[in-house]
Amino acid sequence: MNAAKWDRRIRRANELSSSYPFSAEGLRYYAHIATFQKGVYCEIQKALADSPRIFSDRPLRDELDFFLLLPKFPGFLSVIQQIAPAPLSQAAATLAMEGSAAWQHAIEDFWYRDPDLGAGADDAEQVQSNDQRGATYSERVLAWIFLQPYAEYLADHREVAVVDGTPSTCPLCGGKPAVGVLRSEGDGAKKSLICMLCAHEWPFRRIYCPACGEEREPQMAYYSAPEIAHVRVDVCDTCHTYLKSIDLTKTGLAVAVVDELATIPLDLWAREHGYKKLQINLLGT
Repeated sequence: MNAAKWDRRIRRANELSSSYPFSAEGLRYYAHIATFQKGVYCEIQKALADSPRIFSDRPLRDELDFFLLLPKFPGFLSVIQQIAPAPLSQAAATLAMEGSAAWQHAIEDFWYRDPDLGAGADDAEQVQSNDQRGATYSERVLAWIFLQPYAEYLADHREVAVVDGTPSTCPLCGGKPAVGVLRSEGDGAKKSLICMLCAHEWPFRRIYCPACGEEREPQMAYYSAPEIAHVRVDVCDTCHTYLKSIDLTKTGLAVAVVDELATIPLDLWAREHGYKKLQINLLGT
């Protein structure tokens, strides 16, 4: 059942690459990434088949199984070198030559630090205070892509947690939301957010900014385009941050993380109007 969600993502990416030619290249790249991630997820699922479900009060990022993950990393870097845009492909080639110690460092750097990639590639090189080289932005993106299926498996095999209040980051792993979702509820729609790392979905208030906590309705707005009416840009005029939401009441076949990737014109519109994205996606938009 869990592997089927990867098939839905891949299928949706292939469908939208025909419908949205402006995003076709990025969606084809994502379909390759998702195919690799599906394989990793299934391998992890097989290796950990006899493991008990984990209680929700144990932080997800307390778990990092290098014995399970590191053997898969060279193959991942090889795939990225073949399919990724030039900067990321080159970063993968460089990291591949640095060996297992560098691989472990890149994974740890992303997993144990705040997994914030919202700032984008301007954060190119980061140096730690102890003079040990911090992971570059590209290395953190590589670690993010690689660790997603592992984090998603951990999230799928935890006891369901009861969320108190309105957490603006993932209650399981602390990641920022990658996209919002609107689903039918009574005469309206309920909103939830999906984590950028483990894909956990949690309920969220309709009028509330996940970046700054603004809840005054005049400061919150959303915009959409007739051509892609099921996707909207939720903006906050207090912190000038935005996050896209997928309205499943308008298009039930949408797959939130994929439709978010496909709607690049909405990102361009938001940035032209002075809004900064809360969390970039795997395409860097």
